[in-house]
Amino acid sequence: MTAPLLEPTEENITRAVDVLRGGGLVAIPTETVYGLACDAANPEAVARLYEAKGRPSFNPLIAHVSRLQMALGEGQFGAGAKALADAGWPGPLTLVVPLAQTHSVCDLARAGLGSIALRQPAHPVAARLLEAFGKPLVAPSANPSGKISPTQAEHVAADMGTRVDLILDGGPCEIGLESTILSCLEETPVVLRHGAFDASEFTAGLQDEAQPLAPGGLSGHYAPNATLRLNVAEPISGDAYLGFGPVEGPQGRISLNLSPAGDLVEAAANLFSMLRQLDRSYARIAVAPIPMTGLGLAINDRLARAAKRD
Repeated sequence: MTAPLLEPTEENITRAVDVLRGGGLVAIPTETVYGLACDAANPEAVARLYEAKGRPSFNPLIAHVSRLQMALGEGQFGAGAKALADAGWPGPLTLVVPLAQTHSVCDLARAGLGSIALRQPAHPVAARLLEAFGKPLVAPSANPSGKISPTQAEHVAADMGTRVDLILDGGPCEIGLESTILSCLEETPVVLRHGAFDASEFTAGLQDEAQPLAPGGLSGHYAPNATLRLNVAEPISGDAYLGFGPVEGPQGRISLNLSPAGDLVEAAANLFSMLRQLDRSYARIAVAPIPMTGLGLAINDRLARAAKRD
């Protein structure tokens, strides 16, 4: 049975809270992508979430909080982590910090680690739901593990409609790209995943962990069914061509354009949705070069993971 797709009225927020308290799964909008939420303290609910996504159990989940005070009960925030929370919360920033003794997020959600990934989302529907629930929710992207992330409620319904209990429709995601993840386990923060939050003034570089400390750390993530080729100026016959910038593409063969104006914000918002569109009709997708600056770092990171076949 397909989950109901509901407007985020107060009545439906209350209904979603009841589902979550009963150990159910609720797809929710955030400013980044749609998340598949469950009670972070309930290991049975988290196990169901892993099963619904087909997600490796060693890949930890982000715990979403309604405010900093809730986060302080889950993780240990030094001065640097607090400064980052002040700069990036609510918003598309996840912080990995040492686990607090008062934590409620279960071991399964943390993949048994002594650290925890925390985020305060800015989307009003997510904020209202978290405030009403009163405890952290884990909420990885609401798609089968490794596949294209959903930026509209309809994407969730198509991919996960029979695996979740209900879907809150908050409209298209404003950013359309997952959060930046920073590890605050050392004195200097380290980037674990590039995203919409510009962390350049805070960080030392990009981490590459054998065992992920945070979601999105696995190779081959975000993969469409089609074969993906990157940094392509001249697609070959039969390719779909995902363009970027004002050029119409070689001999007008462009299929979709992430941003005709060359706007990286627009490109990030369109990335997953356009990959989905092309993946439905083509076996090969060629992607135009994307600048390695600002949000382009995050876009290229997602594309590189999508192109990798494990």
